[in-house]
Amino acid sequence: MRVLLVEDDPKLNHSLKYQLEKENFIVDSCSDGEEALFYIDQNIHDVILLDRMLPLLEGTEILTSMRRKNNSTPVILITALGTLNDKITGLDLGADDYLVKPFDFEELLARIRCVTRRSPMIQGDDILSLGDLTLHIGESRLTGPAASCSLSKKENELFQSFFRNSGQILTREQLLARVWGLDAEIEDGNLDNYIHFLRRRLNTVGSTVTLRTVRGVGYRMLVSPSTAK
Repeated sequence: MRVLLVEDDPKLNHSLKYQLEKENFIVDSCSDGEEALFYIDQNIHDVILLDRMLPLLEGTEILTSMRRKNNSTPVILITALGTLNDKITGLDLGADDYLVKPFDFEELLARIRCVTRRSPMIQGDDILSLGDLTLHIGESRLTGPAASCSLSKKENELFQSFFRNSGQILTREQLLARVWGLDAEIEDGNLDNYIHFLRRRLNTVGSTVTLRTVRGVGYRMLVSPSTAK
């Protein structure tokens, strides 16, 4: 799972990033509102941890901008502002949860699990389902009607992106940023190879789910109407 951490306190930013990465999250972090908007516009994250008081642009302004653009990525506001009115304002602006500093890291993990579990395709902490497919994230295993198969790390991460964005077009840039990182230097044909691998996996497990090319744009994963859940 890829997390965007937006926190202007350097010590807290570093500490949270370190702890999240220990829990096997992929973490992008930044410390001001303008850089946060740059990351958010890439639309590559599964959840955003957003400080409310930020330099250049406040968290509530970022949240308002996101929801106006129909960006539905789950957001947990993290702030020292803990009055009832503060919480109501944040939630009314579109936050999925509101966590008041100081907090225990275990509580943050529980809240991340909660907001990402609200999608109907997410069955548990590390299991995703789509049509006739089940993706076991921790085991790097894909199960379909006919069989199961093991996945490489990159295949696992690509399948996660498609499962979490079923039916939506994911651009090549979004996929490269999600799986290889924004600053990664990767040959363009490398992604094409992995898309070929994913299609072979779908065939191996006997799935009716398809991975379509949107020419000149990217790819999208579609569920057959007969197997849609």
